[in-house]
Parts: sequence; structure tokens; C-alpha cells
Amino acid sequence: MRVAVLGAAGLMGRAIVRDLQDSQDDVSSVTELDRERSRAGGADIAAVDATDRQQLTLALEGIDVLVNAADYRVNLAAMDAALAAGCSYLDLGGLYHETEKQLRLHADFEQAGLLAVLGCGSGPGRTNVMAAMAAEQLDVVHRVRCASAGHDDDPPPGVSLPYSLQTLLDELSEPPMVLRDGEHIALEPLADGGEVDFPEPVGRRGSLHTLHSEVLTLGASLGARDVDFRLSLAPRVETSLRQIAQGAAAPPIAPPSARTSSAQVVEVTGERDGVPTTLTVTALTGPHEAWELGGGVVATASVAAAVVRLLARGVLLDATGFGPLTGVHPPERALHHSTLFPELERRGCEFTTTTNTNEVPQP
Repeated sequence: MRVAVLGAAGLMGRAIVRDLQDSQDDVSSVTELDRERSRAGGADIAAVDATDRQQLTLALEGIDVLVNAADYRVNLAAMDAALAAGCSYLDLGGLYHETEKQLRLHADFEQAGLLAVLGCGSGPGRTNVMAAMAAEQLDVVHRVRCASAGHDDDPPPGVSLPYSLQTLLDELSEPPMVLRDGEHIALEPLADGGEVDFPEPVGRRGSLHTLHSEVLTLGASLGARDVDFRLSLAPRVETSLRQIAQGAAAPPIAPPSARTSSAQVVEVTGERDGVPTTLTVTALTGPHEAWELGGGVVATASVAAAVVRLLARGVLLDATGFGPLTGVHPPERALHHSTLFPELERRGCEFTTTTNTNEVPQP
């Protein structure tokens, strides 16, 4: 499979390229694209403006799948170019409202015989598939709660962010959406999400409701009437982001160390054999020492690279099991834990599942 990575000069883009370079059995070539041409670190990254449809379309000639690791604001433009070039499309996720717009391109991709999977990262992405795995073990799903956090064993001086500053500011400053009793409603920005028990070394942490696409798709996909997403940030990071959101100048941003860990927790509550049941699925990704990358980066990049490999192997099938999957889909409708999770485990992710019956966690 011939792959192009947009945003290849960024932290996530470089990690995706690194993962794909270890995937020679499935990937025949990787074309690196970014806003500015670069040869840093031996890479040959071509300069492409994602908002220039013609330029990006020409750069995608002969490409089978575009992995968009650039800012989520170019998602629609990148999808448009992928359609024009006749290649499939993956991204790391747009926020709730951007994903809503992207899903409207379903008929266009389906008619072209192409696939777009929206949100191939740690969350959205891994969290969606974790929720779907838990839902398989229930007869009825009532509620899904997703949460994500990171931990840095060796934090650098200053403020170190898990991903793009602007994306984080958007998540925290825009009203977060939640699904409550089947209705999508907006909360106040920075609404408290309560404490979450993440796997160690993250541990129990407070959280905030933020704007995420899991809330948009999981209700319809799993039949849940209540869905939310919560983000837990290190206290120093949260304080800095609150100050920036209120107009303070952004402090120097330091890249995360190679000692970070990333954790996700998904609680799915419903009924099994008439008994109230909650399944809690956790994921923990630690540092990848051979790549000298922290778990916070690997947790996201490894999902995108894994989906490329699965697409190359032809294991993303439609609901009948007889034809290739086409159209635009959220992760829970395109990916299955039986194929995705083994790929992620080979990149250092650990999954656990616990089950509680007759016990329904409080919101």
C-alpha cells in the first residue's frame, strides 16, 4: 500500500511515519507532506498546502491512502483532495462539530468506492473501539463514559502539552457536548467531569468535560442514550491553559519527554441477562524505548499506523463481510478490537477489562 502522511513534520506525523517504516510487509512507500519543505533528520518532506485542493490532489497522485496528521481545521479540505485523487482517508480526529461536517461526505466516498475513517488516534479512535468491545458483552447499552489522561515521568521545564496547543484551547474554550437521555446538549466550558481511576502510573485524577467526537457517534452506534468524554490534564498544564484561554500570553511550549504514559478509561453501563452491568475497559501505553518516543505520542500514532496496515490487508469489511468497507465512518463502525488491539499491543499498549454487576456508577 502506498501511503501519504500529511503533517509529516509534526510530532504525531513523524511518529506515524516511523511506525509505518516498520510496516514494510503492508506498506510499500510513504510520502511525507507538510506545509513547509524539510529535510530535517534525513526525511524528505514535500511542501504542500492542505488548503490548496489542486496542490494536495496532485501530491496524492498514485497514493492509496492519505493519513492526515495535520491540524483538524484542514480535515474537510484534505478529504476533498483525497476524493479528487481517488484515495482513501484517515485522520486523528476532528472535534465534535468538525466531525459532524465530515460525516456528511459519506455518500461521496461510498459512490467513489473509497473509505474514510475519522479519528484514528487514542481518543477518538482507541476509546471508540474500547466502547464497542464492552458493548458486545451487553444486551442493552445505556451509558458510555470515555476519559483520557497522560503522565510524564520526566517533565521538561515550562509547559509540555500532550498535543496541539490550539486544539487543546478549542477543546477547553468551546462548550463541550454531551448526550443526555438521547439529546445532544452543550455544557459550560471547563465543566467538571469528576474523578477518574486511570491505570498507574497516572492514577486517580480529576477531569474536565471537553469537546470530543465520541459523544457525536457512540450513542447512535451502540444505542446508548448517555455519552460523555472527559480529559484529565496535569495541574500545571491545566492552569496554563486556563490562563491562556482568559487572554494571557502563551508561555514557551516544551515538547513532551520520551517518558510519558497515556491512559484511557471507558465505562459502558447497560444490562446483561436483565442484570445491571458495567464494564470498564482501560488502556495504557508507556514509552517506546526503541523509538525514543513517549507513550503519549505512541498511543495516538500507533492507531493511525495500525489502521493503515489493516486496510492494506483488506480486513476492514462491510457489514455483510463480503465486500470492502466504503464511505465515511467513525472508528467503532470501521474497526474491530479483535484486529486492532493486537496491533496496538505490539506497540506497547496494555488493555484490561473489569465487570461489575448490580452496580451502576453515578455520573
